[in-house]
Amino acid sequence: MNPVGFWRRFGAAFLDGLLFGLPLSLLISFIFGGEENEYFVEVITFLYFLLLPLFWNGYTIGKKIMGIRIVKMNGENVGIGNMLLREFVGRLIYIITFGIGIIVSAIMVAAREDKRSIHDLIAGTYVTSNEP
Repeated sequence: MNPVGFWRRFGAAFLDGLLFGLPLSLLISFIFGGEENEYFVEVITFLYFLLLPLFWNGYTIGKKIMGIRIVKMNGENVGIGNMLLREFVGRLIYIITFGIGIIVSAIMVAAREDKRSIHDLIAGTYVTSNEP
């Protein structure tokens, strides 16, 4: 199984924000200006986290740099169903709980032996350092 813990996952998320999120936000602000484009950035970011792992063996840019990836519980590559549950339902739970779910997920990754967070449990996934 070879699950990945909190700090490597956090590092991957930080790198995704730095290398994808920040340039995207700056580009959209430069092209369109104003805060009304915040939702456009959110949609593009959602699609990035939904689709890139589907087409890149469970990797995002940050995960690839950190040498980690998302897989199904049986070790196979994720499918659209897994990723929709992971990204859409997971984010919805985090929004509904006003961010408390994110804190609980971080504690789960740090404390659980399998290192799975709320969105991993919902989607039937985990993050591993095993290569495809």
